[in-house]
Amino acid sequence: MSLDPQLLDILVCPQDKGPLRYSEEEQLLINERLGIAYRIDEGIPVLLIDEAQPHPAASN
Repeated sequence: MSLDPQLLDILVCPQDKGPLRYSEEEQLLINERLGIAYRIDEGIPVLLIDEAQPHPAASN
């Protein structure tokens, strides 16, 4: 399931307020700066800090 591009334009990480990268394959919104990801359940992003999971994204 794909997310609406307009929604992706306005979603930000609740921790650092920066942009998120959408991985359609993994159904995750990824913050590469912090190395975390937020899951997407049935097309709804779960942007709760307590629900963030580690992700092997490269941090700068």
